[in-house]
Amino acid sequence: MPYAREIKKGNIVEINNKLYMARTVEAQSPSSRGASTLYKIRFNQIPGGQKLEGSYKGDDQFTDVDLQRRQASMLYREGDMITFMDLEDYSQYMLNVDALEAQMPYLQDGMEGLMALLVDGNPVAIELPQTVVMTVMETTPVIKGASAAARTKPARMASGLEVQVPEYLAEGEQIKINTETGKFMSRA
Repeated sequence: MPYAREIKKGNIVEINNKLYMARTVEAQSPSSRGASTLYKIRFNQIPGGQKLEGSYKGDDQFTDVDLQRRQASMLYREGDMITFMDLEDYSQYMLNVDALEAQMPYLQDGMEGLMALLVDGNPVAIELPQTVVMTVMETTPVIKGASAAARTKPARMASGLEVQVPEYLAEGEQIKINTETGKFMSRA
């Protein structure tokens, strides 16, 4: 059973017979002597995404979950279901679009570098890589003389994701996007 002080971003625990993934963990040290450090943890329920937030003492315990991380790739989307393939044993997992709501703008057919999170052999979530490479499908024309200054313009990807990019980028160019912040990083 993990303690609150051991919880890191991405850990999955069981709270009230439901599975939750830690999204953010903040340690708050009180100023008075003898007071214990508090951990403010934000969880998202998996599947579903319902949020849960709480402050816990370092000695508070959570029910541990038997979690497996397996390398996977996205095969295709069919209706409300997305099929992923395990890259080690080639088994296939299907997850509902609702369970992947936050990740949907970053997912593309044939995408690799994903991690399938399995609890008791059943897929419950997908973990995205730190960055993804996407092609700019729609943006305003390149402005002549635009430098690498901090001026930006909106660009839309094939998945519908909209990102602020530098003015010098044109349609058809590939860019790297940070999946945690949703921000442009560089050209690919």
